[in-house]
Amino acid sequence: MSTLEVRDLRKSFGAIDAVAGLSFTLAPGEMLAVIGPNGAGKSTCFNMLNGQLRPDAGKILLAGPNGTMQDITGLPPREIWRLGVGRTFQITATFASMTVRENVQTALLSHHRRTWRFWRPANRHAGPEADRLLARVGMQSQADRPAGILAYGDLKRLELAIALANAPRLLLMDEPTAGMAPAERTALMTLTRDIARTEGVAVLFTEHDMDVVFGVADRILVLNRGHLIAEGPPAEIRENPEIRAVYLGAHI
Repeated sequence: MSTLEVRDLRKSFGAIDAVAGLSFTLAPGEMLAVIGPNGAGKSTCFNMLNGQLRPDAGKILLAGPNGTMQDITGLPPREIWRLGVGRTFQITATFASMTVRENVQTALLSHHRRTWRFWRPANRHAGPEADRLLARVGMQSQADRPAGILAYGDLKRLELAIALANAPRLLLMDEPTAGMAPAERTALMTLTRDIARTEGVAVLFTEHDMDVVFGVADRILVLNRGHLIAEGPPAEIRENPEIRAVYLGAHI
């Protein structure tokens, strides 16, 4: 059973093939890393999965609540989000003047389709639900603090709670540990892996820190100039001579 199926996905910009016939699957609870040098096609792939770019060809299929695969190819980001796809970004996107709890409550307003009720402040909506999400990421004790004064690692945890507000079946994480200290990186991705395992969320992430990739990924995709050149469990990718020489370095 798959949460996500990508079939022969393609996207070109002029004469450049940013993604050239990419196919893969992602299972519930699986942590799948996408690595490769700059220009490999990682961001283009993510933006097509999220609806920010329309593919030139190929299919993107997402499992629905009943397990039936539905075609989400080319749908806009808002519709894809409502179908159960969450996303975090390399640069955090939170409301600095709102409290930590209010940031999550705002996401829950959208999830519950109540964003049109402007006369009801966000801080009156789904407080207990917001607190449960914050507790899940270890941020409940900071619920009343303004997001603008949080340490960067805590902002990343808050962003994860916001991404979980729509109860996603698929979570896309673009450079989730960028700008974080090494210990914070490990803690965030270990937390993400625990959530994936216990709640059956499929996680697709890009990451430059190879310690993070090999520490938490169940499987790794390696892209180069839009092509998938290797796929497998971390141990297999680690021992691949081409990948070691070109992408990972002799110390891997």
